[in-house]
Amino acid sequence: MTVSPLDSPADYDPAAFARPSVTVDVAAFTARERKLHVLLIKRGVWPFEGHWALPGGFVQMSEDLDTAAHRELAEETGVAGAEFLEQLYTFGTVDRDPRTRVISVAYYALLPEPHIAPRAGTDAAEAQWWPVEELPSLAFDHAKILTTALSRLRAKLAYTSVAYALLAPEFTLTELQNVYELILGRELDKRNFRKKMLSTELLEGLEKQRRGGAHRPAQLFSFTKREPVFLD
Repeated sequence: MTVSPLDSPADYDPAAFARPSVTVDVAAFTARERKLHVLLIKRGVWPFEGHWALPGGFVQMSEDLDTAAHRELAEETGVAGAEFLEQLYTFGTVDRDPRTRVISVAYYALLPEPHIAPRAGTDAAEAQWWPVEELPSLAFDHAKILTTALSRLRAKLAYTSVAYALLAPEFTLTELQNVYELILGRELDKRNFRKKMLSTELLEGLEKQRRGGAHRPAQLFSFTKREPVFLD
């Protein structure tokens, strides 16, 4: 008799195997006030009550990982609908969480400059944007997660158009260069940057200009695709 892989043998006992808990943690970045910021929550419960951490929590049995990441970000910070959210890495050091054996699947998200302040929810006492160069001490292994997320973002910037997710639909070339410089942490040559970006065919020039202060009006651009595109 052939047994289908979907059939459960009568003597199979799932309780015979250890069941580590699974969480998601999200490093959500934005560019604001000419600095790269990450969204943190102050934990309102044990463990690490009163400490700052990345938003996250336990994955429910009925949801997939991406859904859990979006849900936790929205529940703990009020930030919903991140245009770019990507799985980063799995962190599974045995003693990373004092509650039990916990494996965390980390994500990073990119959001345009926020116009609404985050609001804390569920087990978060506060939610706040922090400049990545002025961070407080973080709970769990979240400093390691954040370092990994920053490294991934900087690397991805070199070969994709991922910067689109940190910008409004319409932007100037100066605003685009500012985003690159904030992520990379260094200044870029203006002429070379513009030449490179305009040669990629990722940008569409608009028949619009932005006027501001004493500066000359600047042409507005948009990305031809609001999704990561590989650069040549």
